[in-house]
Amino acid sequence: MCEETVVSNSPVDVLFAISDTGGGHRSAAVAIAAALDQMSEGKLSWQIEDILKLTDFPGVRSAPDLYDQLSTRWLRLYDMTFQLTNSKWPVDLLSKLVFVTARRNITRLLLETRPKVVVVTHPLVHRFVCAVRRIHRLPCRVITVVTDLVSLHASWTYPGVDLAMVPTDEAYQLMYRRGMRPSKMQRTGFPVHPKFADYSGDVLVARSELGLDPQRFTILLTAGGVGSGRLGELVVAIERAYPDRQLLVVTGKNRTLREELIAVGRPPTTHIYGFVQNMEVLMAASDLVVTKAGPGTLMEALVMRKPVILTEAVGMQEQGNIDFVLNYELGMFCPTSERIVAAVSDLEDPQRYEATLERLRHSVPRDGSTEIARITIEQMSLVRDIGTTSLLRRSRLRIGALKRVLRKLR
Repeated sequence: MCEETVVSNSPVDVLFAISDTGGGHRSAAVAIAAALDQMSEGKLSWQIEDILKLTDFPGVRSAPDLYDQLSTRWLRLYDMTFQLTNSKWPVDLLSKLVFVTARRNITRLLLETRPKVVVVTHPLVHRFVCAVRRIHRLPCRVITVVTDLVSLHASWTYPGVDLAMVPTDEAYQLMYRRGMRPSKMQRTGFPVHPKFADYSGDVLVARSELGLDPQRFTILLTAGGVGSGRLGELVVAIERAYPDRQLLVVTGKNRTLREELIAVGRPPTTHIYGFVQNMEVLMAASDLVVTKAGPGTLMEALVMRKPVILTEAVGMQEQGNIDFVLNYELGMFCPTSERIVAAVSDLEDPQRYEATLERLRHSVPRDGSTEIARITIEQMSLVRDIGTTSLLRRSRLRIGALKRVLRKLR
């Protein structure tokens, strides 16, 4: 395994081409990389690179920084941009414009890392990678891992890749309608980190590991689920409505929010966490997960077979995730604190809770990242086969030419 690094002269087996516009694209790459490590026992090398930062195109190279503003303060502008570019021709046009300045840096990256497979987890990236591959006749395979569930932007659909792996039937059908051939698509499930599916402890084991009351109904709330401005309000509302419930509140990297929640004093049944590396344990210990409609945390919860309460969708690409949860009856959508409080009571009903758990058992594949890693390794073997075939072809040509020369000499 090789950690993410600056561009080096060392070749890698797998290059993850991402962009840090939101945390989901990097998280998907890390999840697949972890599965690759498991399957190869650490023998495969990989590297993660933010491709949009390499483009040198104004606005695009700063997309990771702009995304936080667009997805909060300028959400209407973000949605308008989504709509205006959500078809083939504007995506193709913008990609060609950006590639003018992006070509040199992306070429340098691919020539120096010489990956066997490029795994793309961001929809604006695969066109650049495929263009460099075509220009320089590189032997690497390019595969796309779709990290949206239902409301896919048109940029995800690009027949130039060797394979696209999609997480849901809805994503598959939409890409098919947009022109992606079935031979170039596979349903794999979402790339959730394998530690979620691999966690072997039950609820009591997880609660013991975290030092929690083993018997109390437990609710996990994530900071992203309600936004930093409303999380404190929601915590207070649930504490008042359900004083005997156990709350696990994850504020992520928002240290200010965590300090504010702790400073006012909380009941002993409320536990405040900052950025955590053991989300799988927190989810295993919970009966219910409250989060936003982002695909990452949502799919982690579904892989752990936990009912969800979705609080909001950030951007049009997350709207379909709400429909996904509601259509398959895996939880509820509640955009206000009052409705969330009421939903907790509804989902706690034993009959409804058990029925939801039964639906969750068959809702989504638990081994998405492992399946993607397996396919990635298969693609690597195709690269080797191509190389061998090419060598044999060149050898035959040389032998044929030599025979012709010898015949003339006779």
